[in-house]
Amino acid sequence: MALSDTTLTEQGLDATGTGRILLIACGALAREILDLKALNGWDHMDLTCLPAKLHLYPEKITEEVRKAVAKHQGAYATIFVVYADCGTGGLLQAACDEMGVQMVAGPHCYSFFEGNERFAHHSESEFTAFYLTDFLVRQFEAFILKPMGLDRHPELRDMYFGNYEKLVYQAQTDDPALTEKAKQAADQLGLAFERRFTGYGDLKTTLARL
Repeated sequence: MALSDTTLTEQGLDATGTGRILLIACGALAREILDLKALNGWDHMDLTCLPAKLHLYPEKITEEVRKAVAKHQGAYATIFVVYADCGTGGLLQAACDEMGVQMVAGPHCYSFFEGNERFAHHSESEFTAFYLTDFLVRQFEAFILKPMGLDRHPELRDMYFGNYEKLVYQAQTDDPALTEKAKQAADQLGLAFERRFTGYGDLKTTLARL
């Protein structure tokens, strides 16, 4: 790294000296990140998102993040990857380490929304819980029912969800309409329903440190 680049990094400045930070995020987090930016006045952060449907193909996430970092690294001294491990088996963290960028800690968004420490405690006794976030409640049909074929073959429900006992809706916002839709999702899957307000959890505290 050249001396001028080191200085820019230490000052948190991008190549134009404006101090802007680029967030490379999962599209499933776009609304939450934009809400946090607006609520906290984080106008120094720019956001670019990869398609949310990459979560259906976690083996593709690492390479897509690599491409995004390579595309933007010349314009920003600070790039932050707003993904957790998300099923990459440690490959995304290894790639970020190699590229010299940081990422959100945790195994997945369910964990960092609740708070990684708290989720780790819950997970010891919640092996039979199926989690939904605000995004997944809104996109329940597109991300759960259709990819699993349950819209066409509802008889497959017990094969997929027979070992689950409850659906836990991790609510980022207080939205009665979303809560009702989450209840309907639990009914469709034949699961008990629990709403757990998490807010933005470790996502908020992590971005605040930037």
